[in-house]
Amino acid sequence: MQQLALPTQEDKVEDELEMTTVCYRPEGLEQLEAQTNFTKKELQVLYRGFKNECPSGAVNEETFKQIYAQFFPHGDASMYAHYLFNAFDTAQNGSVKFEDFVMALSILLRGTVHEKLRWTFNLYDINKDGYINKEEMMDIVKAIYDMMGKYTYPVLKDDAPRQHVEVFFQKMDKNKDGVVTLDEFIESCQEDDNIMRSLQLFENVM
Repeated sequence: MQQLALPTQEDKVEDELEMTTVCYRPEGLEQLEAQTNFTKKELQVLYRGFKNECPSGAVNEETFKQIYAQFFPHGDASMYAHYLFNAFDTAQNGSVKFEDFVMALSILLRGTVHEKLRWTFNLYDINKDGYINKEEMMDIVKAIYDMMGKYTYPVLKDDAPRQHVEVFFQKMDKNKDGVVTLDEFIESCQEDDNIMRSLQLFENVM
């Protein structure tokens, strides 16, 4: 009869090391339940899905882009996914953990209008200086057009994103100083149904 090899101390250490590197454990689900608009059951389902796509428990930008690209087969989602990743990566450390993912999802799916607008402002504020300038808005809007692809907007001319931005920016930059503040952004969005509808469209690309 063959004797079963007992794990050595070395094996155990290796296993433990593997556990810590591979399985990033999220903060307690109770804590996340308190911080988000999800129930514990929903969080468990989300975590299972997240672990399925990201077995290490955290996702880097490349993987994030690959996952995101699957949802937009007719367009090029890489640029929008880049901006989105930066908005999810609140610690700006190059990886999105389960908590980052759930916090953002909670706002986008169940947050108040104010919370959603604040999150969207942060997405548009690419250099994180607290303002949105026209170039930043142009970059995001162009990324959305690229992602939706020619099939979605076959009638659009090449300069459509620029026209879109010109109209929005003029409405938002209330004091005409060339940048949009968070207050201006929130006020404009709440005043203007067209802007709100567009933001809803952008929410659908989440």
